[in-house]
Amino acid sequence: MTHAGPLVATLVVALALAFALGFAARLLRLPPLLGYIAAGIAVGPHTPGFVADPAVTSALAEIGVALLLFAIGLHFRARDLVAVWRVAVPGALAQIAAGTLIGAAAGVSALGLGWGSAPVFGLALAISSTAVATRALEEKGRLSGEAGRIALGWLVMQDLVAVIVLVLLPVLAGTDAQGALGQRLLGAAAELVAFLLAMAFGGRVLLPRVLSLVAWTGSRELFTLAVIVIALGTAFGSSALFGVSPALGAFFAGVLLGESPLGHQAAAETVPLQRVFVALFFVSVGMLVEPAAMIAMPLASVATVLAVLLGTGGTILGLLILMRVPVPAAATVAGAMAQIGEFSFLLGTLAIGSGVLPPTVRGPILVAATLTILTTPLMQLLADRLAVRIEGTRRMQAWLLRRGRARLSHLPPQGLERHAILVGHGRVGRIVAAALRRHGQPYVVIEADHGVVEALRMEGVPVVWGDATRVEVLKAARPETARLIVLGMPDAAGCRDVLALARVANPAIIAAARAHDEEEAAYLERETGVGLVVMGEREIALGMADFAMTRLGVDAEAATRTIEELRVGQ
Repeated sequence: MTHAGPLVATLVVALALAFALGFAARLLRLPPLLGYIAAGIAVGPHTPGFVADPAVTSALAEIGVALLLFAIGLHFRARDLVAVWRVAVPGALAQIAAGTLIGAAAGVSALGLGWGSAPVFGLALAISSTAVATRALEEKGRLSGEAGRIALGWLVMQDLVAVIVLVLLPVLAGTDAQGALGQRLLGAAAELVAFLLAMAFGGRVLLPRVLSLVAWTGSRELFTLAVIVIALGTAFGSSALFGVSPALGAFFAGVLLGESPLGHQAAAETVPLQRVFVALFFVSVGMLVEPAAMIAMPLASVATVLAVLLGTGGTILGLLILMRVPVPAAATVAGAMAQIGEFSFLLGTLAIGSGVLPPTVRGPILVAATLTILTTPLMQLLADRLAVRIEGTRRMQAWLLRRGRARLSHLPPQGLERHAILVGHGRVGRIVAAALRRHGQPYVVIEADHGVVEALRMEGVPVVWGDATRVEVLKAARPETARLIVLGMPDAAGCRDVLALARVANPAIIAAARAHDEEEAAYLERETGVGLVVMGEREIALGMADFAMTRLGVDAEAATRTIEELRVGQ
């Protein structure tokens, strides 16, 4: 009789608990990642019952982070990242310096560290979790906008700094007897240059040709396998050959491969696996939680958490505002990045092993990581509300006006009555706007991407800049006098929030909403006042069914009646 090994047991139990607790979190209107972390605590070594294999879970989590960053890279363009380097490079370096100083001060005052080792502790508190930050932005539907581009550029810079520190830490600790500091610096620089050159050649030349060749065979299975091999092979090849983190290697591979015509299909193929393995990443975070460590050093743990929130979240918000980034985008980036994660664990472990830091710092680092990850949704909400207060002050308004960054949502369109509100001007909103404009119907657009807003203003389109889930922004579009609101946002939770706010201002307003799956469509269709719910796949199927019936001789009126019955019955 054969028994399941640690890999199968860990995978099955971890995923089952992640599903159950993630589902429970969703029913409570909480992010599923909180349920995933709770599942990790349940199967971790510090709680009774089944204990998952930590090595297996950690390896699966690393795969998940690599797939997540690869998929995100596929949706971005190199020019989008280049456009934010002037903000991301100096901003990230300044934030890391400030965060390291704040963290070092916390280490000296709360943990009794010396000023020689305290900066290493501070640096571990200044590097955000790439997986958590990107997932938080994705769940809010803000990953593809201005805030998402800035956050990704910022995270890449943080990862590069962390990689360099991991390479140099043995030298700084005096444990590397073979080479001097200068040699290690040159070696690290050479590896980084080689990595960038390899990515430029492989991502732009080699990988698209390989995928094109596989696509030519017509085998869907081979194409999916090729995408997974490219994602994971690039991630771990970059780590083994160039000393770069697997997540960073996968991200750059995705960015470059996304330039090819097959990029969108490659992204679609990675989504199911990426979601499963990312859930395992959060399970692995939960497994590190040690309740005894939280109780043993409460003051040190509190000081560490505050150092992360102030040194990362607070510093990022302040720096972005000083760099003239729109306040809503700055708040979005700061709220999503106000935590630490995988690099902090790795840096802390290596520093303890090298003798740079005492073992007592492990507990506060784990506590800070766990609590800041758990509170990321709350920090996003607080950051958004803080942005409203900051922009609402007269001094800030004057400062923004002097720099040409006046808040557009404070400039509501005048004379709008019986109009339509279009939330989002992407692929959906743009077409709806064109149709309304052709027939002379009044409308106003709410858009969070500052670049899109500027382009619409140049065209003379009434537009409000900001996040429509915020009362002040939606109020500027005058929902109390509007007849219709079109929710073209990609975020289901955001659509519900905007609809609720619009109903408060105007209970009679009619809504048209976009849904991505049957469950979401059913929920929206049950809502009073939602006149139309459009789900892409369903409407495509109904359109093809209508075409088939009319071509086969079915009476047009009967075909229309059938389509309406199918639409209601689906």
